[in-house]
Amino acid sequence: MKLSEYAKHQGISYRTAFRWWKAGQIPGFQAATGTIIVQEPPVGASAPQRVAVYARVSSHEHQASLDRQAERLVAYCTAKGYQVSRVVHEIASGVTDARPKLLALLEDQAITLIVVEQKARLTRFGFRYLETLLRGQGRALEVVNEAGNETEDLLADLTSIIYSFCAGLYGQRRAKCKMETILKQLEAGEGSDATG
Repeated sequence: MKLSEYAKHQGISYRTAFRWWKAGQIPGFQAATGTIIVQEPPVGASAPQRVAVYARVSSHEHQASLDRQAERLVAYCTAKGYQVSRVVHEIASGVTDARPKLLALLEDQAITLIVVEQKARLTRFGFRYLETLLRGQGRALEVVNEAGNETEDLLADLTSIIYSFCAGLYGQRRAKCKMETILKQLEAGEGSDATG
């Protein structure tokens, strides 16, 4: 396929793909017309694993960081010889489970390897649960940087946790008041049945 098609398929810019091709990270050749052709794996080779990269930031303010994170992940996969099938970008807190793009990625069993920059990019809590469940399906997670530390993201996640707990406490109080009202209504209803 043409280098431009390869770049689009990988979710990277043509300039980045050209730089990788020049560095020898992408197998291919330049035709007499000047078109760069990326070589496909030979026919009859075993089916390559389907790799997806997952990039996440906690707010829209970090959109540029999200794009750079995805580019770093694709570069890492290319250097490791992985053929990236899917690049997933998501803007959401690492503590919420309301992340439709991540959920769709986890449901897609055709994806055999999910590559993330740091564990916290996938989830703040329960990484080992996800890793174990995927392993049971014959799939895997790969973390590029085990020792990553991003203070801004941690603070945003802490705020989300505090907000969630506060909302839960308020909801518990409200539910308790509602339950007491229902019980009083039931008791009043039983009392009127006994007298009638």
